[in-house]
Amino acid sequence: MKPRRINADKPHLWKADIAASVDRFNEWFMRFAPDAFRSTRMKTTKHVKAALLATNDLRALTAAALMANPGALPTLRMCTAPPLAVDRLVGLADASKNLVGRMEKGRLPSKMSSAEIEADLTKICRILSRLLDRDIFPWLDNQIDPTDHERDRASTIVADRLCSAVANPIVRNAQEQRQLGLIGQWLNNRGHRKQPHPSGKPLTTMERGTYAFRMNLAVGNALKVNIPVDVVIQPKRLRKDRLPVLIEAKSAGDFTNTNKRRKEEATKIRQLQATYGKNVAFVLFLCGYFGSDYLGYEAAEGIDWVWEHRIDDLAKLGL
Repeated sequence: MKPRRINADKPHLWKADIAASVDRFNEWFMRFAPDAFRSTRMKTTKHVKAALLATNDLRALTAAALMANPGALPTLRMCTAPPLAVDRLVGLADASKNLVGRMEKGRLPSKMSSAEIEADLTKICRILSRLLDRDIFPWLDNQIDPTDHERDRASTIVADRLCSAVANPIVRNAQEQRQLGLIGQWLNNRGHRKQPHPSGKPLTTMERGTYAFRMNLAVGNALKVNIPVDVVIQPKRLRKDRLPVLIEAKSAGDFTNTNKRRKEEATKIRQLQATYGKNVAFVLFLCGYFGSDYLGYEAAEGIDWVWEHRIDDLAKLGL
């Protein structure tokens, strides 16, 4: 028997829910997003200062300095005029894309020889040095040590550039943490408890009345792969198949982005159904700009959802 629908089969309610969801996201964004951005900028500013000190305030921009501090590369890309995207730097320097990609993650590639790394880093340093934004770093032309004020100001400007490049992920991550917190609080208030489920044990053995965040579930038959699920909840009253309820927390700050990403959930539910059965309980937890096109697509794929502004609908999942 297919599970009872919560919102997917009620299109007459969608318009009002979409408006309420947009209002809720906008209210949160105006209240909390600036703080999330500022907090990230403060952390980023510290990384920028560390990169400046590692390169003697950009006056010792050498292969050796980058080999010792590969994680400084994202900062150094933002020190140029104009700031350089990863692919642009790779093209201008004619350097290994693998090398640059690894350094963006704070490490050097293990399969390149030291000579190859040094040669590419020398080319990268040549490009960076040539394009340094000297309006931000006036000491480069003055050939004197920067004052603490000059270094602080330059670090803040570069940190702003770095944060602007990842502004959407910063907001999305803050919103995701907030959504998971709301679900966790709702479950705790109803007597559930947060408890990780051992990865080696079947989902059906998950202890009743428990939940976990960001679990990897194995899907596939011949070839097993892990897919992440934001919230996995085993109801106090077990379902007949003893499978937990799976929830994907989703937020969006504009309508366009959701339409681009809507196929992700369709792929995920097909993988889950192929492994755990057609009646697997997989729902979305939505806040933000999710329009009728998005909702209609998900409903057609058999995906239901709970609106954040009506979180008590989670109870209809047997929780």
